[in-house]
Amino acid sequence: MSRRALSALVAVLVVGCSGGRDKTLADLQSARPEVRALAVKRLAERFEAEDVSLFSQLARDPVSIVRAEAMTALGKTQDSRIVDLLGEGLADPDEQVQQAAAAALASFKTDKARSYLTLQYSRRGRTTRMAIVQALKGTNIPGAMASVVVAEAKAIWDRNMKVLNDGSLPERIGAAEELGRSGRPEAVNRLVPLLKDKHVGLAAAAARGLGLARDPRAAPAVTALLDENYPELREAACEALGRLGETSALPKLLAVAQEKSPTSPFATRAILALPRSPEVDKALCSLVVSANDAEVLSTGRELRKRGGCPVEPIIELLKSPATVNAGLLAIIALAPRGELVPKVGALTTASDEQTRRLAIEALAELNDPAGAAFVQKAWDAELKSLEPRRLDWIPAELPTTYADGFDPTQAPSPDDPFAVARARTSELFGRVQQLDAQRAKEAGKTLLEARAPREILDDAAEDEVRVLASILRALGKLKVEGAKVHGQAFVRETSPSLRGAAYSALAFLGEDARPGLFDAERSVQGTTAQALAESGPKGQLVVLQAISELAGDRTRLIDPLRGLKLPPEAAPKLEQLAKEGGSEAGASAVLLGEMDSKSSIPVLLALLDDQEAVARRDVLHALGRLGDPRAADAIGRDLYSDSAEVRSAAARALAQLKVPAQLEAIDALKGDYDLQVRNSATAAVEALAPDAPEGKR
Repeated sequence: MSRRALSALVAVLVVGCSGGRDKTLADLQSARPEVRALAVKRLAERFEAEDVSLFSQLARDPVSIVRAEAMTALGKTQDSRIVDLLGEGLADPDEQVQQAAAAALASFKTDKARSYLTLQYSRRGRTTRMAIVQALKGTNIPGAMASVVVAEAKAIWDRNMKVLNDGSLPERIGAAEELGRSGRPEAVNRLVPLLKDKHVGLAAAAARGLGLARDPRAAPAVTALLDENYPELREAACEALGRLGETSALPKLLAVAQEKSPTSPFATRAILALPRSPEVDKALCSLVVSANDAEVLSTGRELRKRGGCPVEPIIELLKSPATVNAGLLAIIALAPRGELVPKVGALTTASDEQTRRLAIEALAELNDPAGAAFVQKAWDAELKSLEPRRLDWIPAELPTTYADGFDPTQAPSPDDPFAVARARTSELFGRVQQLDAQRAKEAGKTLLEARAPREILDDAAEDEVRVLASILRALGKLKVEGAKVHGQAFVRETSPSLRGAAYSALAFLGEDARPGLFDAERSVQGTTAQALAESGPKGQLVVLQAISELAGDRTRLIDPLRGLKLPPEAAPKLEQLAKEGGSEAGASAVLLGEMDSKSSIPVLLALLDDQEAVARRDVLHALGRLGDPRAADAIGRDLYSDSAEVRSAAARALAQLKVPAQLEAIDALKGDYDLQVRNSATAAVEALAPDAPEGKR
């Protein structure tokens, strides 16, 4: 037993055994907070009328546990004069005090006490909101949670309307979006006229708000914004139309996506967000052969899931020098089936460097063994063309230590006035590096180290070796003879493109590409991780192992794993990553849900216990997907969250669990301010209600 716990126990025994009020009052002067809190609790048990003043003073004590006990004691007094003080306690910085104040107010069956509870519900966090609802239930208010949810919605609406009418311009911009979140018809009526406001920022905010409102009546007015000249307005319109899901805007969105302007990516995302239909798929297929490179690749990935596109228009593009690159890019994005290898292979000898590179990458994506011969020929030709420049490369290992007299960490020369400053700076950075290394070692992590250059490229710039890098990657993916030797020879190149391609080739061949995940260049890490993820379960486990060992940002490693169903052996690594928190915790939770790892439920539930967890929404999504009824209580607590996104996710997760225990709280959220929450709650009630159809339950 700790010394603090022993002291607290002794204090209880002393107070209990002596029974002396004087001793209890004396304990209130103790410097030990736990002794003072116990004294307050004992005085409350033996309440006397004159103690009300004492408890009121203690309600403002600097120590939170003393204030909490004072709130509880005040509730036992039943003195109506202290209701205001308990109302102040609901706004205390400490949640424990807030909860004690809520419980104390429950003992006062007055309208004033209920008003304090209702008012503070919208201002408090999850735990206090739960305590407030329980307190209101204790005052025999029917539909306690529904009443505070409706009151919160009204307060938010009134505040946003007031700000929109009377606030400053930045405040009005924020209020316009928040009004849209309500999804109310009157919000749409208020926001549509603002689309023509002279302030572009406010008009754009109104457009985004209309998208959040998801009212199809707003679609024509928002679509008209695509004809504006202001990029901010057009981008907001694209975002809103994607949320509205109105296919009537498809022709306009397609035209914007094909104009290759800064707004085009937003229009492409909007089309991808529209409900799937033959018209939408046809529009996306036309984008694959006409949009910017980035939009082509993102659109192609989605179309692969939808079954691809007709190959004939792509073949037509390959026939013209003006459109051949667009056709090759479409093949890279879609990897269509058909007799394309001969046509693409013939382009690997084109005079245009970009055409050659795209042709090689297209052969790699087609992944047809017939393309190996074309790739091998391209490899030989590219090496020969680079040979004059390779003569300027230094093939020997360069030194990794300083020569005598050049080491900045050595004692400075008295004749050099700047040497002392340089030495101190070098020493400072050295200490920082030592501390980082020590922390990483204690945490079992690996720090990235910049590699010493092996070769120097004087004449061949990074852009000039991109074709060679593409060929090297294709050699591995198509498993061309000799690819392993070539890959191993280029893993130590100075060029990040060549190193990344070499590691990718080794990954596709099933060889050791793990060092690429620890390369100091983020681009090499990402390229290697992508190849390992595509290579299959074994490569995916290698990536996860590296993620668990690396310190710092690991986003480039985990992104290639998204959307994949990982092998069961991945669960422990993902669980560890989730426990570490940070930006990767959410992705780990989602992956655990997608791989149906029911053994990971305790880890995910532990994350929900942490109210500061940034990945709460993703964890709720994963728990809902795993479908274990034991998680219902933990998920149910997030129905009281102060975040609308979390409340919505909790309602959806409970619907997936098919446990009606939280039905009352979910039903109360049908009056929530946020449209997304109301929709999730309505769907959950329909799925969980006893008389719901079997298909919905």
